[in-house]
Amino acid sequence: MDHQTLSYSIPEEEDDGSAVSNDYSTTIGALILGLVFLLGVPGNLFIVWSILARIRRRSVTTLLILNLACADGFLMTLTIFFVVYLAMQTWVFGEVMCKGLFYLCNTNMYASIFLITLMSVHRLVAVVFPRKASSLASRKIVRRVIIGMWVLVTVISIPSLVFRDLSIQIDETNETRLVCAPNHTLPRHVRFQYAFETVAGFILPYTVIIVSYVLILRRLRQTKFRRKVRSEKLILAIVVMFGIFWLPYHVINMIQVAAEWYTEESPMREKLDHIANTSRAVTSALAFISSCANPVLYTFAGKSYIKQNGFAFMARLFEGTSSDQTGTKKSRGMGRDTAGTSNVDSTNSTGPVIALQNGK
Repeated sequence: MDHQTLSYSIPEEEDDGSAVSNDYSTTIGALILGLVFLLGVPGNLFIVWSILARIRRRSVTTLLILNLACADGFLMTLTIFFVVYLAMQTWVFGEVMCKGLFYLCNTNMYASIFLITLMSVHRLVAVVFPRKASSLASRKIVRRVIIGMWVLVTVISIPSLVFRDLSIQIDETNETRLVCAPNHTLPRHVRFQYAFETVAGFILPYTVIIVSYVLILRRLRQTKFRRKVRSEKLILAIVVMFGIFWLPYHVINMIQVAAEWYTEESPMREKLDHIANTSRAVTSALAFISSCANPVLYTFAGKSYIKQNGFAFMARLFEGTSSDQTGTKKSRGMGRDTAGTSNVDSTNSTGPVIALQNGK
């Protein structure tokens, strides 16, 4: 199907500097997404396999990790379409795929962020309310919360479905390209979509994560247990990595929102639009990295188990199910400190320590 045929049903407009019109930006973005695909897909599939095949009794934390790995893994499989899009600088998958892929992408990005937030809240409950943790954060309640979360993310991702369209753009050399990009008819649509995405997908969840970990670390420093330095480092790595890779994406969102407050002829609007359009491909690719970083973090956290447990080291990391386990709650809890994760469903006196050791 050629552009002449498509022009009857797809709007044609001048190229004003779209996200795929900058050679440098699209090349960097494609390389990043290609690496993300190669690392993220097998890494997250390995986590899913480790939990489903190796762990019989799954804790609350393991359920959250399983859902996170599924969301991240599915998101990583979508990157191959965006690699092709950036490499060819034209959309070749049709209008339905244009809307559908970006909708699924947004859904799984929201799911990843919200699951990380749920993990931090779950740890907070186990640390601050150790005696009530089993009732406040039981597996039954968490399953319902997870189902509710998946319903929520499918709803709040609808703007990416509504405001995403396929168009034909003509550049300065009269070459045409198909662009799958947001199509906002009014300035308030731009402000709504990007401001809502940043507030709901970054500011609110990241605030909850930071506050939760501050309260957790403050509580743990008041206890007599000191074998938690490695766990603290893992938690801080998760939080910092999440912020580093997502912040540029949402900064561009806010730049695009700010541009809409200026008139069409304003030089400032032209400058802000140029920054947003030339940076969107790279910042979006960086955001994808956060979804492939988790397997890397888990591998570093459980590297002491690799020689002893082989491919089962990930299951050992999540549940502490190795042959040298002593069988007592206290020894299991202290042993898991080395790994950085454990089952936080216990409500005994070591609850606060065990709770923190639930790596992401």
